[in-house]
Amino acid sequence: MSKFALGQSVTRIEDAALVQGAGRYADDFELPGAAHAYVLRSPHAHAEILSIDTAAARKALGVLAVLTGKDAVADGLGDIPCIIPVTNLDGTPRADTPRPVLARERVRHVGDPVALVVAETLAQARDAAELVEIEYEPLPAVADTRGATQAGAPHVWDHIAGNQCFDIGAGSDKATVDAAIARAAHVTRLELVNNRVIANPIEPRAALADFDSVSGRSTLYTPSQGPHFIHGQVAEAVLKIGKDKLRVISGNVGGAFGMKIFLHPEQPLVVWASRRLKRAVRWTADRSESFVSDVQGRDNYSIAELALDGGGHFLALRVTTYANMGAYLSNYAPFIPQGAVSVLSGVYRIPAIYANIRGVVTNTVPVDAYRGAGRPEGIYLVERIVDVAARELGFAPDELRRRNFIKPADMPYQTPVASRYDSGDFAAVMARAMEKADWAGFPARRDEAGRRGKLRGIGLAMYIERCGGGNGDTVILKVDPAGGVTLISGMQDNGQGHITTFVQLLSDKLGLDASHIRVVQGDTDVVPSGFTGGSRLLAIGGAAAMSAADEVITQGKNAAAGLLEAAAADIEYGDGEYRIAGTDRAVSLFEVAKTTQGLQATHTRTPEAFTYPNGCHICELEVDADTGVVRIARYSIVDDFGRAINPLLLEGQVHGGTVQGIGQALLELGLYDAESGQLLAGSFMDYAMPRADDMPAFDCGFHHVPCTTNPLGVKGAGEAGAVGAPPAVINAVVDALYALTGMKHIDMPATHEKLWRALRAF
Repeated sequence: MSKFALGQSVTRIEDAALVQGAGRYADDFELPGAAHAYVLRSPHAHAEILSIDTAAARKALGVLAVLTGKDAVADGLGDIPCIIPVTNLDGTPRADTPRPVLARERVRHVGDPVALVVAETLAQARDAAELVEIEYEPLPAVADTRGATQAGAPHVWDHIAGNQCFDIGAGSDKATVDAAIARAAHVTRLELVNNRVIANPIEPRAALADFDSVSGRSTLYTPSQGPHFIHGQVAEAVLKIGKDKLRVISGNVGGAFGMKIFLHPEQPLVVWASRRLKRAVRWTADRSESFVSDVQGRDNYSIAELALDGGGHFLALRVTTYANMGAYLSNYAPFIPQGAVSVLSGVYRIPAIYANIRGVVTNTVPVDAYRGAGRPEGIYLVERIVDVAARELGFAPDELRRRNFIKPADMPYQTPVASRYDSGDFAAVMARAMEKADWAGFPARRDEAGRRGKLRGIGLAMYIERCGGGNGDTVILKVDPAGGVTLISGMQDNGQGHITTFVQLLSDKLGLDASHIRVVQGDTDVVPSGFTGGSRLLAIGGAAAMSAADEVITQGKNAAAGLLEAAAADIEYGDGEYRIAGTDRAVSLFEVAKTTQGLQATHTRTPEAFTYPNGCHICELEVDADTGVVRIARYSIVDDFGRAINPLLLEGQVHGGTVQGIGQALLELGLYDAESGQLLAGSFMDYAMPRADDMPAFDCGFHHVPCTTNPLGVKGAGEAGAVGAPPAVINAVVDALYALTGMKHIDMPATHEKLWRALRAF
């Protein structure tokens, strides 16, 4: 392996081991004599639990324990917390939704855990679960986001009136926005749904717990986006054993997309069972189980109004959003729709913006962050209503946007919704994307498609997102006299390429071959605090690593000066060695480390401000007028990520996010029956994941404007594709159908059947 420079396209270091089966995912941790846990889940969306009889199950072959909510209460277990406080418009706090690890008096969604069966084998645990006799009294259920707030809707919680768990306002003064809308020359109004999606990472959720009877300490192996976040909740909030009695380890993580940040009931359940039985206990979700137990994403219903003057300039935006939280408030759940508010200005100068966000509880699986965590919802709303406004006023979609762009000279630009953009050239990004997409040549392609009986459309969407914020992250950098450098990070790789990125940064900074550098993650006994999420790796963790490297270099200067018999002021560092400036006398970093018994630096990077990646997606597609089948013909993207540390990894992140965005726009829907609360898309037979033949080739480009709020000049990239793709695709679908149908909007997912029905209706 060689030295890596910043800006160089480097293939991922970690892939060689992973593709050869040498990774260590949760199921690869082997503990002698581990028992198997099976979670018995509610078949009802809403029901009272009248009785649970576990006698027969306890006597079944191989069974070690059958645990229920009563056992959890007897052992003093706490609930899974929602850690996001909310203050309502009337000054009251948000409603609480106590979430036990095992249901007690009532179940509130299909898949709610009711009992845990532990046996010598998984088959024995499954068989015993069938012997547990539970008497339910079914109750009326509600699953629809908007319907849950209507008069007469069943109550998910007796103490939450109208199923509204919070009601907040954000942005400009509401009266100012109302007045601007009242005097506007034109107001575009749009109702739209941001459909519920299910994360479906390749590796399902899993938990394996072991217990040391000598120390009284447990170890939990579980895939996460940072083990410390799980650690504190399991040890203190639920089991109440104290952090010193629990260690959490995450090995390789096969995808997460936000869902694996959060605590789910099964993690404390297996630790609890292991401590009771004084032996190892493991649980791994099967795919059907994941559909009814993993936290899900999106699921908003919004009403938006955009006011414009006679020249097509934006005056104000007013938004009311009903955000489905599911049956319980997950760890971060109330924060997600607030994240949507932060980007409601988009890349435009909108003088006044007011958003009313109403959290809604329903008899569905809890909802929390999914790739983008609010920003895709916000940008989808903005870019759809801008497109509709352009059509209503007779503007080309690019022209209306161009008239309202925030200009580079306006930076830094304070929006009415808290975000403060530090940099960006939105007009240049759009112009480059339009050139890539051959926007000018589209009319000819549309005519040619028409001769083949196809409806061809083109959709443009700008995006901006807010990332790189939150708490600080800490790294520890150690230089071993034996010849190695170790970076210890609290962030957790879920497939993004963290190891390659950290190694590339340190190889460039320290001037060392990559083979000398290793990265340690995923062990609360070893790593400092931190987590992965919100596209924050480089802006926070990367900046911390570079600062730690600077500290190590500085530490070694005095020792190097002694070895070289020179003044410390005359010592410079480069290419892995200290040298006397202007001479060839030098000593290596590792030789210096030998004289100091190693060099070590700990650095915490607390973000000074958010970063604001932005870009333009242009989707060109064809719709078969007879069948409604969609084929994406061309897809062009230009992104501004501030600076490219590794363009190859960057483009891979854009590809992955864009595929997920297209999946949401055209295919994916976590559909529930509105009245029974039954999940109607509970397997891959019913839930349409994007496949290779659904995707086009992506034509990616960059127009970077360096970020001014972090030393690397980077902006987050991991979620960008999922933010920009949905509005671009739906804008293209509407463009394809408009001439024939006059239809201005269609909700996601724009499935073949939905388009076929829309075409038949006109």
